[in-house]
Amino acid sequence: MQITIKSKNLEVTDSLKKYAEEKIGGLKRFVEILNKDVEIGKDVAEFFVEIEKETKHHRKGDIFIAKGKLNLPGKTIIVSARKDDVWMAIVAMVDAFQVEVKQYKLKNVETVRRKQRATKKSLLATDSEEDDGAE
Repeated sequence: MQITIKSKNLEVTDSLKKYAEEKIGGLKRFVEILNKDVEIGKDVAEFFVEIEKETKHHRKGDIFIAKGKLNLPGKTIIVSARKDDVWMAIVAMVDAFQVEVKQYKLKNVETVRRKQRATKKSLLATDSEEDDGAE
């Protein structure tokens, strides 16, 4: 999984970048199953993160926004989180991504299972018709 981190109105320190990559790296286990359908050496998921500090028009402290875009086969997931702390914004963004990726995986798995059930039903139906015709 390729991770790209950018910032706006904020300097990305090494510790912030490492923290973001560590948290986003936790999504790797949700995306690993998608790599089975792709050639070896090519990443399926591309992850773009933008961490920004809102403009200085707020009177009560800083507001941080963490925006993320995850490109998956057939779908692009975009999530945004706004918090008072940059670390908490990253955590909230990753949590929102976990929910979205789980839904995406469930939908893909259920589609395959539905097709398999339909095939099994049709095979069983043809077998039972052949048995009735043999009598």
